[in-house]
Amino acid sequence: MIKYLSILIFLMLACLPAWAGNDWEQATGPWHWNFPRDHGDHRKFKTEWWYFTGNLIDAVGNRYGYQLTFFRHGIRQEAATPSNPWSLRDVYPAHFAISGIAGEKFFFADRICRSGPGLAGADAGKMNVWNLNWFARMEGGQIHIGARHGEAELDLKLRPVKSLVLHGQNGLSRKGPRPGQASYYYSYSDLETTGRLKTAGAGKAVPVRGKSWFDHEFGSNTLAGDQAGWDWFSLHCSDGRDLMIYFLRKKDGSLEKESSGTIIEPDGQSRHLGLSEISMKTLGAWSSSKTGGRYPNRWQIEVPSANLSVSLEPLLQDQELTTSGSTSINYYEGAIEGKGMSKKKPVTCQGYIEMTGYAGSIGGLF
Repeated sequence: MIKYLSILIFLMLACLPAWAGNDWEQATGPWHWNFPRDHGDHRKFKTEWWYFTGNLIDAVGNRYGYQLTFFRHGIRQEAATPSNPWSLRDVYPAHFAISGIAGEKFFFADRICRSGPGLAGADAGKMNVWNLNWFARMEGGQIHIGARHGEAELDLKLRPVKSLVLHGQNGLSRKGPRPGQASYYYSYSDLETTGRLKTAGAGKAVPVRGKSWFDHEFGSNTLAGDQAGWDWFSLHCSDGRDLMIYFLRKKDGSLEKESSGTIIEPDGQSRHLGLSEISMKTLGAWSSSKTGGRYPNRWQIEVPSANLSVSLEPLLQDQELTTSGSTSINYYEGAIEGKGMSKKKPVTCQGYIEMTGYAGSIGGLF
């Protein structure tokens, strides 16, 4: 009963206008970054997420993709009764997915909890976030993540190969023209990954290795009324370059001019990319039988200023999440691969794409 009450409250508050709740701190100016403090939660901001995606392979060459995401959504600045562990201040949705490429199987699970007496939460001052038996925590110089749901499970160690990257202007990532329509956003773009993974119905976990990407964002404003959704890419190129780009789509079919990206070089040096430096052309589409959503499924990405051009496609067509157990949002989050040219040399690439707003509105949720 407590779980479903939390869902009801969360969804009701998600329908508030994007600019409601001015008592929350806004992402408007420089943030004085300090790590490991900023790996932890930022409770003065309304919305926050810790986002892990990765491309993995086992000993016999089977390929996998995974996603593990923890959200914190503020209901009020302070709990009504701080001494009561059940007093509601934040709710914590979480999403977990595994793409089994060889077997063409996509598994996902979602949940939502209040903090309660330790059910879900995020520490201040360090990375330690959890939702029941799903977790992500920094241990020494690496990140340990784990999740288990039914027959599927994930237990991985992620070691940063490159230093963290601040996106936008020193970490202030614009999402629109209005004051505060932004988030503070950083990533570990290159995480050497080892551990074990088990897909639903596989029988046992297998050792895996590969690359992961970690995003952490926090802010207090969501999409504006004229924005429909976004397309977000994270890519690892075989020459050691990494690329993050996002395109915010407006309801009139145009792109928000604050759409942008970041190119990260093999030595970890990074550069902000404005929308004028990036182009995306969609070359195909896939229709979901579950939601009726029609998603792009092949892309051509051009970044002339970085001498980068790649064509991309999903490793598995159906990687759509229908999160009726948490956020009630339909969206696509999936493993992708491609090839192209980087600095006039052939490259292959792998990574992840997230697409929202193609199968119903995402409202004021994020």
